[in-house]
Amino acid sequence: PTPDGTCVRDYVHVDDLAAAHVLALHHLVGGGEPLIANCGYGHGFSVREVIEAVRRVTGIDIPVQSGPRRPGDPAVLVADNRRLCRTLGWRPAGNSLDAIVGSAWRFEQALQSLRGGLAKTG
Repeated sequence: PTPDGTCVRDYVHVDDLAAAHVLALHHLVGGGEPLIANCGYGHGFSVREVIEAVRRVTGIDIPVQSGPRRPGDPAVLVADNRRLCRTLGWRPAGNSLDAIVGSAWRFEQALQSLRGGLAKTG
């Protein structure tokens, strides 16, 4: 069970994920052993929290249709990032859900603008 009844997942900002990949490449180029590690913040956000963040960031009242959890879907999945932090020195720049959603929203807006621009010129 989760606090609001929706699944909890460890969402990570794309900038933090990219930074982890860069650190991993430097590690390998420097002769380090290949590494399997989880990249996340070590705590999660519920689906309902994500929906509320999207509403806050976009100003759009997103309609929600709730249903039962999918068979086999764990209630909570959160990354244990200790190996990544210990081995590569990775530290997330932030873990704000609004920042994660804001970046995704800005990307989507830019993509839509680009597609619209291409359609008009093509």
